[in-house]
Amino acid sequence: MVMAVSSDTPDDSAARYRRIYAIVAGIPHGRVATYGQVAGEAGLPRCARLVGRALAVCPPQLPWHRVVNAAGRSALPPGSDAYAEQLRRLAAEGVELHDGRVALRGHRWQPASLDELLWGPEPAGTGRRRCGGS
Repeated sequence: MVMAVSSDTPDDSAARYRRIYAIVAGIPHGRVATYGQVAGEAGLPRCARLVGRALAVCPPQLPWHRVVNAAGRSALPPGSDAYAEQLRRLAAEGVELHDGRVALRGHRWQPASLDELLWGPEPAGTGRRRCGGS
């Protein structure tokens, strides 16, 4: 039997975890992201499971509860204390839950584009950016 051996060194894994933690730390109050979304934002496409492993050992101050699966559900075992804690924390932040599922359309985090970071959000209702103070 051949075993797959990871070529990652402990330093590589620690660096990946730090990237994941930086993204999760940036998810705003009242918003959620999926495991795959966090992986992509961290520059680790197709590494959603790695995000799960990183969150299993994350620092206590990290808002781990803001990460859900692609269907908007907790990936934790239903009925577990951690599952109940995640749902409690999300509800306390105003995240709508229906049968334990987050309404991703209304609560999914969309990281700011470079334009938003430089120029601020688009004025509501205009469909265009403010330019030249107008």
